[in-house]
Amino acid sequence: MNFELKQHFQIESARFLPHLPASHPCSRMHGHSFKIVLTLVGPLDGKVGWVIDYNDIQAAMKPILEQIDHRVLNEVPGLENPTSELLAKWLYDHAKKVLPILTRVSVAETPLTECAYPA
Repeated sequence: MNFELKQHFQIESARFLPHLPASHPCSRMHGHSFKIVLTLVGPLDGKVGWVIDYNDIQAAMKPILEQIDHRVLNEVPGLENPTSELLAKWLYDHAKKVLPILTRVSVAETPLTECAYPA
């Protein structure tokens, strides 16, 4: 029997989207309070009664999030065009290496917008 876990994070980052026309507001430097949600799916460990310790998820994510929190995302290797979609994929690719039961990463750049990878 598998369970689905979600762990929420928040980072503050600046960015600009370099492939947009100069008239688009997102082509200029701006900041977001990105909300990030990791979804992990796995079996229950019958001895301890959970899938994974939430503290272990936080510890695994700490070095990854330090690369992008309070940073200009465009300066991070692999995020030269830091759309929310590409940020979600970047996070997934990095987090999957340390959290093999990760199934999805969602990124919300505003309270009204959100994307997830993989779909």
